[in-house]
Amino acid sequence: MSSPTLHTSIHKYRDGQLRAADDVLAVEEPLGIAVLYGPDRKRKNLAVTMRTPGHDEELALGFLFTEGIIRRADEVVELRRDDDNRVTVILREEVLLDVQSLDRNFYTTSSCGICGKASIEAIQVTSELRTHAEWHISPALLHLLPDRLRQQQSLFEHTGGLHASALFDQSGQLLSIREDVGRHNALDKLIGSALRSNQLPLSQYLLLLSGRASFELIQKAGMAGITFIAAVGAPSSLAVQLAEELGITLVGFLRENSFNVYTGRERIYL
Repeated sequence: MSSPTLHTSIHKYRDGQLRAADDVLAVEEPLGIAVLYGPDRKRKNLAVTMRTPGHDEELALGFLFTEGIIRRADEVVELRRDDDNRVTVILREEVLLDVQSLDRNFYTTSSCGICGKASIEAIQVTSELRTHAEWHISPALLHLLPDRLRQQQSLFEHTGGLHASALFDQSGQLLSIREDVGRHNALDKLIGSALRSNQLPLSQYLLLLSGRASFELIQKAGMAGITFIAAVGAPSSLAVQLAEELGITLVGFLRENSFNVYTGRERIYL
């Protein structure tokens, strides 16, 4: 498998001069995701996503789940790596696929996971894991989470170019983190890992996003039953709308001493 980072020679401009230096870049490579399904083992190429190598099987599994192609981990017989940049998910023979709906263009880029979808209707995916979570978190604990995330972002520390999705419990303990050049890939990796470990639904945990909160990230989190999302960056208007519809608490602009609550104020106690 390719390395998630690449060393390169650059020139840095400092104090009116250009000087030779070494730098570390986050690697971005395509990953093809395919499924084998049905009694005759038909092959369907689903997507090509630009990602940072690492946790590719989790990425494929999370992608299939958050897109509604599979509903449970036991629908998968095997996750097969064909080569460094291709993963095939082998489904149980009895798993039924709506092949016509899978003919959507699933091409994604590192900046947008929904750019290639044919229509806005194709984005709407129904979750079977929507739950009502009766738990709360204090502002003091929320403020601690971004620093705890940064301490664990090993690839970002070296490259400065990766997004992270992290799962915390209600005491603020970091349970799992995934990084990727694509924010949607980082979340798919995180959810794929949880699905693989039979941890879903994630209704009792908090999801922290290292950047902004987009519609697609809220949709993916909702598919996993997540009910509390905090983002270091801003949410989009559609993200706020969807969070409201799904009963998700959405916090944005999370800083050391401030944050905005967009939906689900009742889960934050003073």
